[in-house]
Amino acid sequence: MRDKKEFYSILESLNGRKFADYEKIVGDFDFARYVLKFHAIPSEPDEVLFVVRVPQMVAGFPPHTYNSPVRRTGLEDLLTREIAAKIQELKTGKAFVTPRLEVSVAEPGQKILPRSSMVITEEFVEARIYVQLPHHNGRVRSAEALRIFFEDVPWIVNQSLVYCNLSEDAVDRFVDVMEDADQMRQLLTTQGLVGFVAEGSQLARLPDSDCPDREHPIPLHVASELQREFDVPNAGAVRGLGIASGLTLILGDTLSGRPALLRTIADGIYNHVPDDGREYAVTSPDAVYVSADPGRSVQRVDLGAFLAADDRGNVQRFSTISADAVTSQAAGVIEALEVGARALILDESDSASEFLSGNAMLANALEGLSPSVTSLAARARELVDDLGVSLVVGAWALAGDYVPVADTILLMVNGSLKDITKEVKEGEWPRLPEPTPMLGDLLEKSRWVVATSIDPGLGKEDAVITAAEIDRLSFGANTVKLDCVHQLADRHQTATIGLVLHYAKTHYMDEGRPLRELLDLVDRDLSTEGLETLVRELRGDLVRPRRYEIAAALNRLTTLRISQQG
Repeated sequence: MRDKKEFYSILESLNGRKFADYEKIVGDFDFARYVLKFHAIPSEPDEVLFVVRVPQMVAGFPPHTYNSPVRRTGLEDLLTREIAAKIQELKTGKAFVTPRLEVSVAEPGQKILPRSSMVITEEFVEARIYVQLPHHNGRVRSAEALRIFFEDVPWIVNQSLVYCNLSEDAVDRFVDVMEDADQMRQLLTTQGLVGFVAEGSQLARLPDSDCPDREHPIPLHVASELQREFDVPNAGAVRGLGIASGLTLILGDTLSGRPALLRTIADGIYNHVPDDGREYAVTSPDAVYVSADPGRSVQRVDLGAFLAADDRGNVQRFSTISADAVTSQAAGVIEALEVGARALILDESDSASEFLSGNAMLANALEGLSPSVTSLAARARELVDDLGVSLVVGAWALAGDYVPVADTILLMVNGSLKDITKEVKEGEWPRLPEPTPMLGDLLEKSRWVVATSIDPGLGKEDAVITAAEIDRLSFGANTVKLDCVHQLADRHQTATIGLVLHYAKTHYMDEGRPLRELLDLVDRDLSTEGLETLVRELRGDLVRPRRYEIAAALNRLTTLRISQQG
């Protein structure tokens, strides 16, 4: 293996030469305390990935910080954040007098999940970092390159990837919180729950009415008689709101904190960093938040359980390039159930009113009148009792139809929750007429994807897949709008979803397969082979997506075509 002296000489000799000559640094270089690796250099100026591998005898992370998959994921996430923080110091000039702008890492948000930016094993710690190799008009600038790799990178490595230079307490707390939250999530089913939000949790952020750009956290208070307790390895006893399986109705007006609580429950599919305020808000990994999404495309989805045949066309094979609010939310529910969702989360604030709730009093008064929309409220007991799917519904103005069919009714006022099931149930509440059972039959059908309808090609490129924002996936010539897919983690996860779609096409669509089977195969590969199976080249910006967000993006792809349904 070449050493850092040779690396220095190579960089020095490249000054003024064309950018493509940077290829001479491809390979491994021993910097004594770590190995610097370059796998490929583009012929034209572009962002370049390099790898820093630090032996554990130098990094020194104790085995207890990464001795299980969940703790390893936590530590990898933490070290990525440490690198991002040090890069930020470089950019602002806090680390050195002159600001440095060339180095970057795929920085995580508040959610913790598997990423390709960091790899930790018993032998080494490996960071995957991006750099804009210095050039001017396509010509190498050696002095700046030497400064990056002989000043900036050694400082980043020493400050971020060496255990003795980090706070031992901070490292332990990070992986402990990760482990505790993961165990709570695994215990939900045994406790008959689909979610849990700890007492005092800071609920999902809402804009401050006086200053929309400022975060306005809402602390959760849970009545003592409503609290459940989890005993976890590190934090001990954690008490808070247990959301039971079945149908839970959460009442409260818009300013009560109800929408924030529903969003916090939805976000509980992922673990959160310490001090986020949602560390102990956990939800079933198979829970899907469904909102109205007017304007989205829908391709051959059977909406017969919610829509009567009318001028919308064939509701058993419903397709449109621009769905209205009702049909978009109905499609979202069916699509989530199609790929295995075991819990659905909905809130009045972003739902289509006609889909979320009917009008039981009017329906009973106008007996014999067949409405064109069958609301979710009318199907609620069928979902729970026949299909075993739990519902968590937040509402106020549209809550009436859920009261007589709900298993649990909670009232939220100023961030405080109490159980009012018994007192509310004592009243006389009209029930919607029960529709003909058909959801079970509907879900036995499968949609088969036409492979040629998934095309990320653009111009001469076979695949152009990017995501500049969390809610915009550029997939070849198409832009997939994901504004109403609320459980995405960050833009890197969105881009990874595009890579998953391309991977599924090239690996599993040579013959017809139903959508659910495709996602099963992708899930298997990601679990056994890791994120790197999606791409041929080494990447440091891959983030593991759930099958539900993959399906949501696929279903919103305007070019999607379904070959058969049945």
